[in-house]
Amino acid sequence: MEKKKIEPNCQKRGRPRSENIQQKILQTTYEMLNEVGFNELTIEGIAARAEVGKPTIYLRWSNKASLVMDAFLAATTTELAFPDTGSIEDDLRWQMQQLVKLMNSPRGQIIATIIGGGQTDAKLIEIFRTKWLSTRRTEAKKAIARGIKKGQLRADVDLEIAIDALYSPLFYRLLLKHAPLDDTLVDNLLDLVMKGLAG
Repeated sequence: MEKKKIEPNCQKRGRPRSENIQQKILQTTYEMLNEVGFNELTIEGIAARAEVGKPTIYLRWSNKASLVMDAFLAATTTELAFPDTGSIEDDLRWQMQQLVKLMNSPRGQIIATIIGGGQTDAKLIEIFRTKWLSTRRTEAKKAIARGIKKGQLRADVDLEIAIDALYSPLFYRLLLKHAPLDDTLVDNLLDLVMKGLAG
C-alpha cells in the first residue's frame, strides 16, 4: 500500500558530496583568480568550470568577495602558518619570508587588487580584514606572545604595534612597488624592530 518512490529520490542531491563540491568550488575559484584576477572573475564562470549551478555557490557564499576570501584562505593558511622553533626571531623570519614569497607570486597581485578594490568597496575590504588579515594577525600575536613568555621579548610589548611595525612595510612595498620586496627587507626589518621588542 505504501508505494513511495523513495529509492531514486531519497538521496539528497549533493549532500554526500557536499564537502567535495565545496572544495572543488574553492579550488576552481582560486585557479581562476590567478588566471583572470578579481575584477574579471564571475560566479557564472566559476560555476561553469566547477560544473555546479550558481544556486549551489550562492547557498554557501553570499557574494563573490566572500567566496574569493575563503578560496584564498584555504590555499594559503598552511604555508603561512608560524613554526615554533624555540626562537621568536627565527619564527618571524621564516613566516615573513613565506609571506614575501607569496607576495612575489601571482597571488601577491590578487592581494594588491583586493586591497585596491576595497578602497571603493566597503564590503570587499571588510571581508579581507575579517577573513584573511585578521587570521594572519591572530597567528602573529600568538607567536609573539610565545616569545614574551620565553623571555625573548619585553613583557610590555604592544602586540598590535609590533605586528604593524614588522608587516606594514611588506604591504607598502607590495602596493607601491617602489623598492624590492625580498628576504633582505625581512632581515633588515627584523634587525631594526627586534631591538625595540627585545629591549
